[in-house]
Parts: sequence; structure tokens; C-alpha cells
Amino acid sequence: MHIEFRHLRTVKAIYECGGVARAADQLNITQSALSHQIKALEDQAGVELFVRRSKPMKLSAAGMRLLRLANQVLPQVEALVEEFEGLRDGSSGRMHIAIECHACFEWLFPVLEAFRKSWPDVDVDIRPGLAFDALPALQKEEVDLVVSSDPEEIPGVTFTELFDYKAVFVASASHPLAEKPYVEAEDFRGQTLITYPVERSRLDVFSQLLTPAKVEPASVRQVELTAVILLLVASNRGVAVLPDWVVREVKYSSDYVTRPLTETGITRRLYAATRTVDTDKPFVSDLIKLARKEATKLQSQ
Repeated sequence: MHIEFRHLRTVKAIYECGGVARAADQLNITQSALSHQIKALEDQAGVELFVRRSKPMKLSAAGMRLLRLANQVLPQVEALVEEFEGLRDGSSGRMHIAIECHACFEWLFPVLEAFRKSWPDVDVDIRPGLAFDALPALQKEEVDLVVSSDPEEIPGVTFTELFDYKAVFVASASHPLAEKPYVEAEDFRGQTLITYPVERSRLDVFSQLLTPAKVEPASVRQVELTAVILLLVASNRGVAVLPDWVVREVKYSSDYVTRPLTETGITRRLYAATRTVDTDKPFVSDLIKLARKEATKLQSQ
């Protein structure tokens, strides 16, 4: 037996309307065409699906079984059609984000909260890109956006500028280096450097300052949470280098000081990497706009 969606819609319409004439109007076909469709379906089934002598027209036991199937299947089909329409017009989709910046979680969460309210039909997820190769995953469509500070020439991938930030030195107010107007690579010799638990090549303090200068701190202590890093720094257990937006609250605390790295400072830029074919999707461009707005808000505090 070959059952089509139109057969299910026919059974459902006749049940709801109580007759062929009204059902034909609801389905926008002629009564004759609907009658032929019913006969063809019953010929396939080999049983009567309708009790024709009743008014209003009723379904037989076999017809009721077909109605139950219609009530199960048709809502799923309609939902799928709506989903496809959303994909076509850009109002729905998937936004799985990989972050190559450990501190970015604190900046990104407010962005995603605003994004969720504007785009409720977009499925959002975050994966720490430091745990896997995020950019190859982007090419393979395993993720949809990568937050990165290291743009590359990759076919089919577009890097969109998000914002610039400064990497700043953070120490206890009682630390000897707190007296300096800025710190240099040599100042880290003999210090305990507190960092996020990621590879050195992904930390600004190493990639932009210590490694080029061939300077090694006395020890490196890895800590997962920014709040704990700041707690340890305030307790004079070590020093840290963090993005300026992370230490916005430190600016007004007497327990800490922040200082530029080098006399001229070290400025970095964050990018949103997306597949080029997706970059102009409405929800993708809106997420990037929200990200820039949140960054400006944080840096102005």
C-alpha cells in the first residue's frame, strides 16, 4: 500500500469536516477529485475507510487507524516545512561557536543572551576551541563560528574583525612591580606567572612578549577561572596578564594594579571566523554586531 501525505490530509479533512463537499473546499480541490482519491486509497487498502451511510460521514475502524497516523505524521511534516522556510529566509539555523580565547567566555555570555532573545529559532552552543582544532572543524561544518585572534588564509573561510583589546599586566598593589609605569619581558624573571590552562602559544603574554624575548618566568601556575586568578594575584601569590575587558572591575579596586605591557602597550585583535557562504546570513551578521557592541560596552566601563 502506497500512502502519500495527501492521503493523510484527505482522511483528516473528511473527519474534521464530516463530509466530502466541505473537505474538498478545505483542501482546495474539486469534490469529484476528492471522491476519486478516496476510492483509489480504499482500493489500495482493500478495506473501506469511511462509513458512507452515516451523516456526518464517519471513519471506519480502518479509517480511524489512518487518522491516528495522520495526526502523528502531519504535524512533524508541517514543523519540518517551517524549519526549511526558516533556513531559506535566514530566521533559523545553527550557531555552534568555538572559542580560541579562554577569557572570551565572560565576554561572550552576555552576547549570547541578547542573541537568544532576538533569534529564538537558532540553535546555539559553545565549545572551547582550545580542546580541538577549531578552524578545521569550521571547514568541516562541525562548528559555525570560531572566535580567534590569529587570522589565516583559508579557502572558504572569512575572518571578520570584532574588536581590539590590550593585554595588561595585573599584580597586587603591594607587589614591587606595582611601582613601575609599565612592565617589560625582563620583569617576569623570578615571577610566578598565573595563566589559564592552555598552550603557551595561545597566551598573549608568551606569544607577544616572553617567547620573542626568550624570557622564562620562575614558574607558571595554571588556573581555570578568572576570579581565582584575581584572588591569587590579590594575595600576592603571583602575577598575571589578562585582556583589558576582563580586568574592568580591577580598575576600581585598591587590591590590584594594572600596567601596560611594554612602554607602547600590546594590542591584539579578535576575529569571528565563519564559512564565507554563511557570513551574510542575518543571524550570523547580527551575532557579530552584538559581539562588537558588548565589547565596546565592557571597555568603556
